[in-house]
Amino acid sequence: MEYTVEWIPHMETIQVVIDSKLLRATERAAQRAKLNRSALVRDALREHLRRLRTRELEERDRRGYSLVPPQDDEMAGWESEAAWPEA
Repeated sequence: MEYTVEWIPHMETIQVVIDSKLLRATERAAQRAKLNRSALVRDALREHLRRLRTRELEERDRRGYSLVPPQDDEMAGWESEAAWPEA
């Protein structure tokens, strides 16, 4: 089964070098998802970049909270919220 390559004016063609095993896995995944290879790679790259951004934001927050640790009384009201509910 062959899929046509989607082309939209604001897109650019690039060349990416990958090993044959990864290429075969990509082709199988694209076929299962009913996407062409380019669409699958775009989706995977968007997801990867989203995850990287989330990690960056989490690290920024960790650094910020470590610079100004909470005072003991700030967390007192949240203890019940953080507890696991009983089964």
